[in-house]
Amino acid sequence: MKRIITLFICLLPFCLSIVLGQGISLPPSGGNQKSEVSQYMGLVKVNIKYSSPDVADARGNSRKGQIWGQLVPYGLAPNQFGSAKEIPWRAGANENTVITFSHDVMVQGRSLKAGSYGFHVIPQAEGQAWTLIFNKKTNSWGSYFYDPSEDALRVEANPTGATYHEYLSFEFTDRKLNECTVALMWEDLALPFTIKVENMNDLYINKISNELENIPGYSWQNLNQAAQFCLSNNTHLEKGLEWAQQAVSAPFVGVSNFNTLSTKAMLEAKLEKNDDFVKSIEAAMVQPDATVLQLHQMGRQMINIGKNNEALKVFQTNAEKHPNTWPVNVGLARGHSAVGNYKEALKYAKKAKKNVPEGDSVNKGNVDNLIKMLKKGEDIN
Repeated sequence: MKRIITLFICLLPFCLSIVLGQGISLPPSGGNQKSEVSQYMGLVKVNIKYSSPDVADARGNSRKGQIWGQLVPYGLAPNQFGSAKEIPWRAGANENTVITFSHDVMVQGRSLKAGSYGFHVIPQAEGQAWTLIFNKKTNSWGSYFYDPSEDALRVEANPTGATYHEYLSFEFTDRKLNECTVALMWEDLALPFTIKVENMNDLYINKISNELENIPGYSWQNLNQAAQFCLSNNTHLEKGLEWAQQAVSAPFVGVSNFNTLSTKAMLEAKLEKNDDFVKSIEAAMVQPDATVLQLHQMGRQMINIGKNNEALKVFQTNAEKHPNTWPVNVGLARGHSAVGNYKEALKYAKKAKKNVPEGDSVNKGNVDNLIKMLKKGEDIN
């Protein structure tokens, strides 16, 4: 028993140190609320966690006009605490501002690997570019232990004027499928920088490939959509054709219909597999599920890729399957125009005008324009 008591007394300071070291939940230091913002570019996620200071101090006194160059000094600031002799600004308050990228990206045109980074800034006087620092250390309080040897990337950005922001914030001011602009905003200043994904199509192809190896791959619709992605983005065409072929004829999964065959045909055309392309087009045209608008759109696609003779055959097949409908005659006008037979094209354009439904002023106007062009001997495609 004495040994147990002695052991307990010896371990008590250690246990207390662990408990005390864990800390307790208190309001954020200085009233600088924690904030977080995220933005997706397709599959790629950008997340920023930061503490947001106020232009007013903790007592409510305004510091307007005293932020840049004073509260936030220009250049590296002398450091009286921690291991760093000079420190950049932490781009916020309290703990590190942390930026996380789910995939590899380009920041201001420079490569940066996927991961989380402590974000720091070296502000400069008016007219000079500011330095943005992405540091591998993310768990520090401020920049007091900042070590430049742990920088993953340094780039420059130019600040601009901005509408007044009482609280520091990060905002995504421009958003595209593979690129965005994020801006640090505080008081009357914005510091924008670009983040871009260079290999977005590769990311999607890898993601789709993995998905099709599981339950989604047992669906011709999913296989056809995957092939359509390759077709519409003009990327990984051989892989797209592989998926298209599976959508048509894979055991237990493939279905030979207008959608699957037309997708396969367009990919074969892109890859200049002309014999296979012709066979797929002929098979697609006779499918019972092919609607008048689907065939019309196929003919337009043929013209867009320079397959004018094949396009005319599609429009003619559409006329046989769906006679006396105005899109058919418009298609015949386009098909004959594509092969240079403007006289025949004009004949069908005039027929199309008669078949446009009453009250459809938009399409009547469109057909009128086609007629005017054909009368001048101009191609309408």
